[in-house]
Amino acid sequence: MIEKKLAELDLELPTLPGSKGIYKPCLIDGNKLYVSGHVSLNTDGTFITGKVGKDVSDDEAKLAARQCGLAILTSIKKELGSLDKIKRVIKILGMVNAVPEYEKHAIVVNGCSELYVTLWGEENGKGVRSAVGMGSLPGNVAVEIEALFEIHS
Repeated sequence: MIEKKLAELDLELPTLPGSKGIYKPCLIDGNKLYVSGHVSLNTDGTFITGKVGKDVSDDEAKLAARQCGLAILTSIKKELGSLDKIKRVIKILGMVNAVPEYEKHAIVVNGCSELYVTLWGEENGKGVRSAVGMGSLPGNVAVEIEALFEIHS
């Protein structure tokens, strides 16, 4: 059902590049699925880079956050076999690579939050959230997002 919604929205899950870090993309603990930070990627797996407020516009940054959300779904599908095993979004932490004076971090991270509300609805797609600015992110990516989900038992 979730993949059908993605197709209707004309959205594709991106190809994830190999990681250079030592971590698990996903970890299941009971009915909780912890997802490591996923960076902003184009569908072909190339990075969306730049500093928001300098190289990257607000609209481009919001799309980069949506791409982070899609990258997270790629890892979830690999881990669980189906996106339909997600019951609800619990928490999102969005990190925006921004100039010090940038103030619209929440609007940027809405790119991911709006995607999840569209997929799982207002009640299950909207969790708690933080949106923060960072002086830099790995590979100069524009946005990185980590998440916590509840899975169907």
